Amino acid sequence: MASKNRIFIAFAVEDKWARDYLVGQAKNEKSPFEFVDMSVKEPWDEQWKTKCRSRIKSCDGTIALVSKNTKNAAGQLWEIKTSKEEGVSVRGIYTTTDDRPTSVPAELTGISVVGWTWANIKAFLDTL
Repeated sequence: MASKNRIFIAFAVEDKWARDYLVGQAKNEKSPFEFVDMSVKEPWDEQWKTKCRSRIKSCDGTIALVSKNTKNAAGQLWEIKTSKEEGVSVRGIYTTTDDRPTSVPAELTGISVVGWTWANIKAFLDTL
């Protein structure tokens, strides 16, 4: 990979551990992928949607971390919807095999959601 992709990570606040783990994996010297994390790490003020949309638009892709928490994560669902509206490629990654929802929210319609493997993440990044 010649340059790092700018990636927005959409996640439920309860799944912050998964975002932290994904960012850590990208820094691992043996990892076949790397990216610049553009996710929202701290809650913003009432204008967060405007700031967040701008950040999403500046990205090459969005990784949506999908768990049972996703369906109730209004902020994450808005970030996924906004990524689609802005024409930013989105890939869903299940946080674990045990925490997969029985169905995905409507915002993930048309988005491939795959298991968390280095190969799956690299394959997505290679399409950007």
